[in-house]
Amino acid sequence: MPRVLIRKNPTAFKTLPLLVEASPEGLRYQSLGRPLNFSEMLERRRPATVDDPARFNIELANLGVSVRLTLCWQGQEYWVLVRQQRQDRGDVVLKLISGYVPAHELSLPLLTAIQEVAEECLLETPEGWLAGRFGDTWLPAPYQSSLRYREAVHFNLASLSGSARPVQYGQMTLMERPRAYVHLPTASLQLIYDMRLELPRETRELSLFHVDERLEGDKLVAQLDRSRPDLYLVPLHQGRPTAALFTLRKGQPVPASTRGLWLSESFASQHEWVVRDERISWRDWIKTIVVAASG
Repeated sequence: MPRVLIRKNPTAFKTLPLLVEASPEGLRYQSLGRPLNFSEMLERRRPATVDDPARFNIELANLGVSVRLTLCWQGQEYWVLVRQQRQDRGDVVLKLISGYVPAHELSLPLLTAIQEVAEECLLETPEGWLAGRFGDTWLPAPYQSSLRYREAVHFNLASLSGSARPVQYGQMTLMERPRAYVHLPTASLQLIYDMRLELPRETRELSLFHVDERLEGDKLVAQLDRSRPDLYLVPLHQGRPTAALFTLRKGQPVPASTRGLWLSESFASQHEWVVRDERISWRDWIKTIVVAASG
């Protein structure tokens, strides 16, 4: 039976719409207008259009961040994906760890990204749950009142090399160089940070669980369901994804079915600064990575 870890009031969330200027050299965004609550933001996430995907000015509903997280377990590297039922789009996909950027973090979306790792990706060992650090910064332990976190050891989160094209908030360049794209179906700007998760040396019998928030009545509820870990691993070969999919239970990779599986739009094709698709099937995505490997 799912275990409720935390309940939050969604009205506490505020973000800001964006003005985005894109050119072949880079992309700049800045806040626009008044703060929006969660419902107001979702109302603005309606299809948008651009004439030239390489050069445009556009007003967008919000800024979102994702983390393409690489995990090394027993000598094998994996990408970490999470399963999400997207209530606003009426589908179920595997996606990167991701979230909406609140108004006070628009200038530092990296902070939102590492917080999403702490909230969505739970690492359990027989001795307790692992907290994490990003450099000198401790990640929050959002479920500390419900779960027992280990005190003596933690995982480390680090940035990997980013995109070649710069992204700016106003006049400030985002130093980690996240990949950026404008998702036209939801009128949103999305940033993807490449990160690596290093486990403590003594980690054993690791299990991975995804915790996602869903709206129940007037509350955002985060639940842990041990029967459905909902956190998946894609093995990498020489840094490239392969066509396999696993969950991890007590240190053992368990094959997962990919039949009828869909991935979020961050796996779909990007043309210049634009992604036009809502999602991509696992089968079609595998075809793209085979082409990329042979190209």
